[in-house]
Amino acid sequence: MKQIELIATSAAGVEAMVKSEVTKLGFKDIHTENGKISFKGDISSIPKANIWLRCADRVLLKIGEFKALSFEELFEKTKALPWDEWISIDGKFTVLGKSVKSKLFSISDSQAIVKKAVVEKLKSKYNVEWFKETGAEYTIQVSLLNDIATLTIDTSGTALHKRGYREKNITAPIKETLAAAMIMVSYWNKNKTLLDCFCGSGTIPIEAALIGKNIAPGLNRTFASQEWSVISQDIWKQERRDALKSIDQNLNLSIYASDINPEAIEVSKENAYKAGVDDCIKFFTSDFKDVKIKDQYGVIISNPPYGERISEKKDVENLYRVLGQTLSNYSTWSKYILTSVEKFESLYGKKADKKRKFYNGNIKVDYYQYFGPKPT
Repeated sequence: MKQIELIATSAAGVEAMVKSEVTKLGFKDIHTENGKISFKGDISSIPKANIWLRCADRVLLKIGEFKALSFEELFEKTKALPWDEWISIDGKFTVLGKSVKSKLFSISDSQAIVKKAVVEKLKSKYNVEWFKETGAEYTIQVSLLNDIATLTIDTSGTALHKRGYREKNITAPIKETLAAAMIMVSYWNKNKTLLDCFCGSGTIPIEAALIGKNIAPGLNRTFASQEWSVISQDIWKQERRDALKSIDQNLNLSIYASDINPEAIEVSKENAYKAGVDDCIKFFTSDFKDVKIKDQYGVIISNPPYGERISEKKDVENLYRVLGQTLSNYSTWSKYILTSVEKFESLYGKKADKKRKFYNGNIKVDYYQYFGPKPT
């Protein structure tokens, strides 16, 4: 079967986790750059990557890459690429673009040139002058970096963090892909107790349950490339069957999730039910100061309020002081806290064993990691 090259895009700081996932899925020729991980496989790699990747934003099909110093060069080299092998005669295709440190800095002009080149290529294949564009969706992206043009088609459609289970949200929810990355970075595994004492919409405990039970995050959603005629529906069905067989149905997880807001707990329960992991998580309404889990060892992973508004900052700073005092009672547990507050460590009262930079949407955040002792 013909080999193809795919690119899994990711938020800054998450590349290592995406690379680890890509490696475990058995893909080859893996290369990591800022915000993207490229790898090779066959046609079945498109459904497999989309169904299984937890931390990636999108999966792009790389059509070609070349140097482009003029619009004429961009047109001719784009036209030479094998668009006709992927886009059907009724395909609906749009072109997105971005340009960084390149001579061709006009994004709108680059998009128009690429669109025209693709149309000319398809005309020669299908022998028509006009395309209805009523069929499957193909989102083409032209990315210009240091005068190198990379041409891709988005195989995902809706971003991969949209798992399909979180229809309701509480204020400022964390992305599912970032929550999965936080869990994968931590020392938590399916045999350990997990606590999130600021669970909000339940994203962290739900993603942990999906990881623990080995439930593919994209199992119950659709992707743009499902409609592409070049990928047989039998391939999609087989990948989904394999994913279903991989679920650990008999695993008993120990995951606790609390929030002071009773509405948040109701939303979390509903989201967990839609994700198929409601039986794996114990949700309860509580102030974090009053949460008491009796297990000797465990892992706390939380995304507490940041206090982005000035009026909230004093309350948040006091919350972090109390959080440090409260979590000191969990001396044998590992703790992982995500926040944008730069003086978190001084407020919490302890320097982190390790710190990692992420982005929660457009907000720069740090992931503070406090390691507990190994269980005896």
